[in-house]
Amino acid sequence: MAARMLPRVLPVTSLSTLRSFSHLKSLSPLSINRFSVSFSSSISSLFGIRRRWRCLNEAPRCGEEWSVKRGFFAEQRGYRKLRRRAVKSKQKELELCVKICVEEELPDDHETLDIAEVLRLNVPMAMKVAFDGLKDSEYKTRDPAIDDVGCFENVELSVLLCNDEFIRKLNKDWRGEDHATDVLSMSQHIPELKLPILMMGDIVISVETAARQAAERGHTLLDEIRILVVHGLLHLLGFDHELSDEAEAEMEKEEELLLKSLGWKGKGLIQSAYAAEEDNDNSHVDVSTDRKREGSLRFYRPKFSHIFCDVDGTLLNSKSRITEATAKALREVISRGVRVVIATGKTRPAVISLLKMVDLAGDGGIVSDSSPGVFVQGLLVYGREGREICRRNLDPDVCREAFLYSLEHKVPLIAFSQDRCLALVDHPLVDSLHTVYQEPKAEIMPSVEHLLASGDIQKVLFLDTVEGVSTTLRPYWSEATTNRASVVQAQDDMLEIVPLGTSKGSGVKMLLDHLGVTAKEVMAIGDGENDVEMLELASLGVALSNGSDKAKAVANIIGASNDEDGVADAIYRYAF
Repeated sequence: MAARMLPRVLPVTSLSTLRSFSHLKSLSPLSINRFSVSFSSSISSLFGIRRRWRCLNEAPRCGEEWSVKRGFFAEQRGYRKLRRRAVKSKQKELELCVKICVEEELPDDHETLDIAEVLRLNVPMAMKVAFDGLKDSEYKTRDPAIDDVGCFENVELSVLLCNDEFIRKLNKDWRGEDHATDVLSMSQHIPELKLPILMMGDIVISVETAARQAAERGHTLLDEIRILVVHGLLHLLGFDHELSDEAEAEMEKEEELLLKSLGWKGKGLIQSAYAAEEDNDNSHVDVSTDRKREGSLRFYRPKFSHIFCDVDGTLLNSKSRITEATAKALREVISRGVRVVIATGKTRPAVISLLKMVDLAGDGGIVSDSSPGVFVQGLLVYGREGREICRRNLDPDVCREAFLYSLEHKVPLIAFSQDRCLALVDHPLVDSLHTVYQEPKAEIMPSVEHLLASGDIQKVLFLDTVEGVSTTLRPYWSEATTNRASVVQAQDDMLEIVPLGTSKGSGVKMLLDHLGVTAKEVMAIGDGENDVEMLELASLGVALSNGSDKAKAVANIIGASNDEDGVADAIYRYAF
């Protein structure tokens, strides 16, 4: 069963280790029939882990004022003494004191905070219905330590929303199981003490695990958390499905009854867990490799610290645009602390221009003049604060030969010189590099000598038809540049000549060393022949289905195409 219960009776020395909470705000009290609900100023302190978390609004108690005295059993929280006001009703009023907290490592997003606000009302309602269910009921397996709540003056309960890491540590420390679970219950009730306060204890819920279960079971995150609250509450009231088949059946029935009485969706955690197991057995689907829902990445732990992503044919679709779906996935992944780094044959200004269209350039984006990146096929590498850490230039003799070949055979050519594009002739294909691919507009040089004198050249790029590149340009230049330079293709209608022994992958490796990041922390996404070394280097290499055969041959995974939001799909499916 997914839910777990911690030991119900704890050592006294562990009961007061967590007492520090901040950011408390005032909350109006809520009354439910004969139950008076307020939100107490001290949460149950059971876990022995010094962590901070955000506590939701609290209020003074309804009609009563309490003071806290410490020192009861040395470290156990002392009970509060009561100064009563005049009682207007003869009926005794049971006060429900509920604390809803959000652990600080959870993403500070609206959905989690909205759910916490809903729980402030829902948890007291669930407590009331559960208490009413104890009256005149016979249970064969329930621990009757909590039976008649009417003998108490007030009841205290805390609910903590946390991440997988927090609940994993609780499991490891208290249960000897080093893994995350969806919900943990820990009772503070010690019947022998005969206190006027029923200190029920704590319900701890991992929102990350709850989100995954909600997606698998087809309901909302709020529905799943409500189910977990009910399950945890029943544990605190003495139900335990792990005792026997009879105990499991009894608790399962009580879960379903309580949810139905509250009008909440679901039939209970026990039944949901068995249904999920049956679905998995029937479908044989590996849920861990399934695509996550858009908007849900904040509830998953990143598998990688860095994602290196190609641009043309990968980030860009066949219309040379970044779709909104891809931009949304990129925003989600960087919001979770994963650094997306561009590794492309393009210049940095071109990438900034493209990403500016979807508000992903500059501060808070994935590329800027002050961010790391690999550009111009790894010939220009920028590290921390965007400072240049590597520049490789093409042999001037090879450059001269390429320029002369371009003029003689009338094949358009562009030379890349850092952030500039240089050409010898004006041509529609030369202009398309600016209008379609957002590269800097080519400067037309009057002669080969002027072009050579304009600055260091990192690479040259021939533009031709697909047939012209494959049947003429590539065979010729592969032979002509032997032992002097390398030829590579990012697009079928383009041929690039780059310095010998360089590649996008070597640029990525240099940047990783500069940043102190290992290849195990990296996921890479690409499509072209020029991405081969990068895909091989990364812990997980994803080649899009529109990519070259060479890229697909070395990739760990072949993903969706660039026209099917392949980058977004890879992020949702494999990055978390």
